[in-house]
Amino acid sequence: MASVTPSLRQFTSCLRCVRPAANGLNGTSVRLISSSAAAREELQSQPVQASQPPPPPSIAKATEIPEYMQKWGTLDPSLVDMKRDERRLIRRDHVLPIGSRRRRATLRRSAVRQTNEYPFEQLPYQCFQEARKILLEDRQEKIKQIETQTLRLRNLLAQDPVLSGGERAKEARIRSMRNYINELVILADINDPIVKKKFEDGQGDMNKPIYRYLADKKWRQQKRLIQLQRLTQMNVIPDLLPALDPTVDIDLAFSRKKVEPGEIVDSSVSENMPRLNVQSFEPGQKLVTVVVVDADVPAPEKDGFSYRCHLLASNIPISPTETSIPFHKIKHQDKKDPSTKKIALPWYSPWAHRGAPYHRLAIFVLEQKDAKTLNPKELTLEKRSGFILRSFIDRHNLKPIGATLFRTKWDESMAGVMQRAGLGKEVDIEFKRKKPEPLPYKKRTERMR
Repeated sequence: MASVTPSLRQFTSCLRCVRPAANGLNGTSVRLISSSAAAREELQSQPVQASQPPPPPSIAKATEIPEYMQKWGTLDPSLVDMKRDERRLIRRDHVLPIGSRRRRATLRRSAVRQTNEYPFEQLPYQCFQEARKILLEDRQEKIKQIETQTLRLRNLLAQDPVLSGGERAKEARIRSMRNYINELVILADINDPIVKKKFEDGQGDMNKPIYRYLADKKWRQQKRLIQLQRLTQMNVIPDLLPALDPTVDIDLAFSRKKVEPGEIVDSSVSENMPRLNVQSFEPGQKLVTVVVVDADVPAPEKDGFSYRCHLLASNIPISPTETSIPFHKIKHQDKKDPSTKKIALPWYSPWAHRGAPYHRLAIFVLEQKDAKTLNPKELTLEKRSGFILRSFIDRHNLKPIGATLFRTKWDESMAGVMQRAGLGKEVDIEFKRKKPEPLPYKKRTERMR
């Protein structure tokens, strides 16, 4: 252990990099990866003396915070380095920690010792500076390759298709060259430590390919797997769609309550319209259609289940930097300007009968082909009961690009929700399981008794 301690000490001192602890949040209470870099990211040319950061503005007044939470003290998102403090920060201040825990621990130690902080690229470590020189040379090589491939692509676009082996062969070469150029653009910045720092802090500009690539990679490593697991484990796939390959990240929330995929939501909460955050990782703007389908509507006449549409909205624009879909605002805009109406079927509060199993409400984001707008008058003719998602996608030539779900069941607030939705007759209905008939050999045994 004696031989390991000096190297660890040197390693931790080398990590004392990033920015002055005094910067902290600097007035921002919410971190959005789609937002562009802030002005405070500009590197300073002179070292700055670290000082105690001001309390975050997102902290509520002391009178609004319970007494036991006030004892936690001031929690800085850029300096908390313990799991307990991170949970307290999220619970009380509704703010996520900034960067990695290792980096926050280094910043906290630097603030306690009141040591001088240097801009990231001016760290006085020879190994670090030599590595940055190698990375800079590699980036210059990638830039030269990009310029060469761009010139070749221009020449190919101006070339006669006959010389390229036909129209199809030319299109294939153009597509291959564009993919290669996009790959070089990512490789030019993939090893830049400043790029990684900004991405870890949630300050990456999603208009740039490198940040879209890093965000997509991070999403596919865990969050996408969880969403697919819930969709397949709860049989949303293939009950509603035979297959799904998600390409966008979807976050669901009701008011301020964030809902995890497959979570059971109280009926009093889901009575209000949801709020979606759809993060796209592809450049450009898309038009999407959002559909909410209940896959567990009881059908006693056929001793099975049917489907019901709870929301249908179309012609909604999304992009890497335009991620929010606030249905409340869209509803008000539809009332002001009916010509640009987006919500064809308004929100229908989810409900379930007493004694019935939980209902799966799946939310699908469907991409409109070539960003063509759909006719809202035609969509208003869609029937809620017996809504078949597969047929709807085929009729309007849509492509599923993402999905999530939540569940609802009978609870204490369900009767009031059904009354307000005009379903007073359904409140008194209760489902009970049929007692299974005994098998023939069991009947014989009962007669013998």
